[in-house]
Amino acid sequence: MLPGPPDRLPGLLGRAEAEQIARNLRAMADPTRIQILSLIVEAEGGRRPVTELAGELGLTQPTVSHHLRIMTDEGLLERAQEGRTVWYSVVPSRVNEVFDSVHSDPVAAVVAPPVLGRIATDLASRFAGVFSAETVSEYVHGSYALLADRARITRYLPSLTARFAADRLRALAQADGLASDGVADVLFVCVQNAGRSQLASAILRSLAGDRVRVLTAGSEPAGSINPKIIAALDEIGVPIGGEYPKPLTDEVVRGADYVITMGCGDACPIYPGRRYLDWDLPDPAGLSMAGVRAVRDDIDSRVRTLLAEIEISAPNS
Repeated sequence: MLPGPPDRLPGLLGRAEAEQIARNLRAMADPTRIQILSLIVEAEGGRRPVTELAGELGLTQPTVSHHLRIMTDEGLLERAQEGRTVWYSVVPSRVNEVFDSVHSDPVAAVVAPPVLGRIATDLASRFAGVFSAETVSEYVHGSYALLADRARITRYLPSLTARFAADRLRALAQADGLASDGVADVLFVCVQNAGRSQLASAILRSLAGDRVRVLTAGSEPAGSINPKIIAALDEIGVPIGGEYPKPLTDEVVRGADYVITMGCGDACPIYPGRRYLDWDLPDPAGLSMAGVRAVRDDIDSRVRTLLAEIEISAPNS
């Protein structure tokens, strides 16, 4: 008798895990179910009865009950009866997964002017005495436009706008000699800012902590980080740290002490006084996981060498 196929091979998703993922996809693969999940997630207390769901969606109760039953059977929802009312809520262990699914916007993202105004006010307070409120507001609105239009960021756009604007303002202050804390600034640049530069920045942050300040950028930024990159970093215990693809801007180059480019050609401007390195590495976008791991390990070796150079060159070393 020939042995059956192994349940799991090195680097291969296990059969049980694959089946669970397939069930999850099937359970949510319907626009009505996505709407139902969104209404439940947004409800006060995180639960809704069939009657409310049917009324808001303009559907019959049997139709809504059919979709609820499918999602309950697949472990996405749980039901609880109180008197004559049956309430549905997301299974606690699935909340993050469901929230991510119903809060993605594949088309566009718009941040209301009052939100941008609040971000500008907060950053103006942070950079008081360094930049005027008008300059801060200009960078906030400019950063929002760059992320929404050029980088096609659609999720967490308000918080990423605040972070991107703050990084750009800090780099500008550094470049113009308005602020200096003696910490070396390292900028990693690749094409999409979704692969090589993210690998390098995450590894350097993990190794150096707050001894080095790390930024990344892309000449043609993608809308999100390649999930293979996140997985490859997780395999070696390195977090991605809330990073996101962002476009290359002039002030982050001017504010950097080290600029490391990876496949982005002449996109990066040259300024005197910066240490420029070009790392010739394959783009992980079209590689298998084995190929991504090889790029990761190559970058890991290069980053360790770079960190040793930075520490030797540090003013107080």
